[in-house]
Amino acid sequence: MGSQEFRCKACDGAGLLMDDEEWRYTCTVCSGDGYVSSFENQQGSRINDVDENHRILD
Repeated sequence: MGSQEFRCKACDGAGLLMDDEEWRYTCTVCSGDGYVSSFENQQGSRINDVDENHRILD
């Protein structure tokens, strides 16, 4: 399998996401590495806490 099959679809392999105000933050799907392993692909989604601007809180 090629690396394209495991590229994170949320950040398109960049490891960063951008909100509507152009703030950049670490991708929560791939944890910032740009790729999702087959194990991470099988894990269930988790719900994150967000602030009033819908930014993810750690």
